Amino acid sequence: TEVTEKLEEVVTIWIKQLRQVIVESEQMRREADDIGPSAELEYWKTRMSSFNSLLDEIRSSRVKKIISILQAARSKTLKQWKELDSSVTVAANEAKDNVRYLYTLDKFFDPLAKASPVTMVEYIPSLMNTVCMIYCTSLYYNTSECMTSLLLKVTNQMINTCKTYLREG
Repeated sequence: TEVTEKLEEVVTIWIKQLRQVIVESEQMRREADDIGPSAELEYWKTRMSSFNSLLDEIRSSRVKKIISILQAARSKTLKQWKELDSSVTVAANEAKDNVRYLYTLDKFFDPLAKASPVTMVEYIPSLMNTVCMIYCTSLYYNTSECMTSLLLKVTNQMINTCKTYLREG
């Protein structure tokens, strides 16, 4: 029982840390008003990396041993642990899925940033078709919040490119 208590203390600390990470990840993002769509991809890549690291740690043999000991002892802390394990898994899957879909837009980011306004217009139909495909097929990125954020960033990039074109022209 003494070992079980010590292990429960360790798991309770992990639970608090995981809760903190999840709460922080769910907070509203503060971004500059003029950032482009490549920032969206970078955000999800960073998030994917963070949650994959957490998953690797959660699935490590050391953690698995502790959890199995607590399962044998029928510890009450395991209910919270399983919920958080599930939340981390969902967050990692969401980030991975979003990165996969946003990478399909990556080929448009450079032309949006560097093309002239006339040349940029040529990319818009394909870009919008790809955004539509993401909306129709993505498990996680098909919300109005995600689509609004993405389209806002695309619009920001187009405006910035046009401003640069006018300044240099």
